[in-house]
Formats: sequence, structure tokens, C-alpha cells
Amino acid sequence: MTNTDWRFTVAPMLDWTDRHCRVFHRTLSRRARLYTEMVTTGAILHGDQDKLLGFNACEHPVALQLGGSDPEALRKSVAVAVAYGYDEYNLNCGCPSERVQKGAFGASLMLDAPLVAECLAAMRDATDKPVTVKHRVGVDGRDDYGFVRDFVGTLYEAGTRVFIVHTRSAWLQGLSPKENREIPPLRPEYAPQLKRDFPDATIVVNGAIASIEESQKRIIDGVDGVMLGRAAYHDPWLLTKVDEALYGEEPSTITRLEVVERMTEYLEGAWQGDLMVVRATARHMMGLPQGLPGARLWRRFLSDPKSFATHGPEVLRAAWRATFGE
Repeated sequence: MTNTDWRFTVAPMLDWTDRHCRVFHRTLSRRARLYTEMVTTGAILHGDQDKLLGFNACEHPVALQLGGSDPEALRKSVAVAVAYGYDEYNLNCGCPSERVQKGAFGASLMLDAPLVAECLAAMRDATDKPVTVKHRVGVDGRDDYGFVRDFVGTLYEAGTRVFIVHTRSAWLQGLSPKENREIPPLRPEYAPQLKRDFPDATIVVNGAIASIEESQKRIIDGVDGVMLGRAAYHDPWLLTKVDEALYGEEPSTITRLEVVERMTEYLEGAWQGDLMVVRATARHMMGLPQGLPGARLWRRFLSDPKSFATHGPEVLRAAWRATFGE
């Protein structure tokens, strides 16, 4: 693998980047690197592994993000996941929610870099695929550059080479996860500085990046790649620009209607009589016509339970006809 494997990535987002969402995103970009929702070690070791870890072959390259702080549990979880064929295993050191704090993982792990290094080493013991880390630039009041530099340095010395850097600190006390996305100040200059200090590492920048044009600028400014989260989810059509703008490939010729057709074919094979699968897929596609006249009607059609009862796996085609008349 090379640094370009992480040139453009779609962030792991809880309740959003499930297998249906990732299939949809793959219809829009061949090269974007996709991430699962965070899956905890406890869920993998004691839950329904096929439901949690199974994915469609079209999703490659796809990474599994893990939540946990026990090295042995992480090693066992990766050992289980290897059978499913992921391209990367990522440790979450950035989530600030109360739930992960109670489990002593997520962003709180940044306060114990030696433990994180041990966790990542245990994960590497179970796979020959890249083991990576997603982290913040600080925790609570500790957001000076020296803090994140030392955190990255500890992991680098222990063998980690790919760092996905959310350039906003996590405030573990007093802020909700939503507020943590908005209130702590961004430190975008930290990511290229990390690249200068660790030139052999792959540094991917995350945090408030809203367009492909901004993604290009961040790479020019000195990082190896970018990770988009909410922007890619709410306006997924921007993913059709990724392969050309960031990988130098031919411009995408796919149309939104062709995406509807491909996703309908996917649903026809995946739903097996379960309308929940159809609903779960359709909700990720609400933003497909973002910015077009009729986008509101499209969303309204796909929010109506009657639409699914009437049309089943054909609901996307029906929504398109009702919205655009084609």
C-alpha cells in the first residue's frame, strides 16, 4: 500500500456508514476508501458477528473501525474480522461520547498513549493488513501542538504509520457529541505540521472539510489525504468528483438515474422480503438529488412508510419517477 490509498476517505459515522450506505457510496466513487461504523470489541466477541462484520464485495477498499481499550480483546476482534476480508483495521481514539468514555476508549485513550501503542501492536499481531488510528488533536484543555505530536510520536515509535487526524479537540466534560463537532476550535495547521515532523507517516486530515476543492487544497498544503464525514453523507454526489480530482482518472459519467438503477438491483438481491433493508438503504440516499429542483419531494417520498409498503425494493425507481418523471 502507498500513501495514495488514503488520499480520499469517508469517515466512520455511527448509525450512518453501515453496509447499505457503503454500497451506495461505492456506486459514486471507485477509489474512495470507506469505513464502517465503529464496532466495539464486546459486540464482536459476544454478538452476531455476521450481522456486525459482513459486507458486500463491491465495498472494497473498506476498513473496519474498532472501539476498545483492551489489547487482547482488540487482538481477538481483529482475528475474527480477518475472515471477512477487510482492507484495514482502525482504532477509534476520537469519539467523545459518554458511552465510549464509560468504556474507557475513544478520545479518552489519547490520555494514555502507551496503552494505545499496546492496543495497536496487539491488532497488528492478528493481521497483515494496515492497522491505523483515528484521533483528535487534543483532549479537554490539552490541545497544544506538543500534546498531539507526542501522542503520534509514541505510536510511531511503536510501529504505527497511518494517522487520521481530526483537527478539533475533544472536550469530554460538558459537551455533547454534536457540540464536540462545533465548539472546540479547529487546528487545521496541526496536520501538515505532523507530516513535516513524521515524513514517513501517512497523515490524513479530518474535520469540517466540505468539498472536493477544499480536499485538494488540504493535500496541496502538505498532508497525504483527507477524510470527509457529514459533507459526504448529506451531499453524496460530491463523491462522483473524487476519482478525477484526487486520483487523476477520467471524469465520472454516471447519472443519478443510473445510481438509482444500480441501487435498485442491489435491493432486489439483498432485501429477501425484509422491508427494513429497503428502508435502511433508502434513508442513506436522501441526499442523492441535493441541490436539484425536486429534492424535497424525493426526500418526502422516501420518508413515507406507505412508499415502502407499496413499492418494496422498487421504491427508489418509484421515487425517481414521482420526483423527476423519467
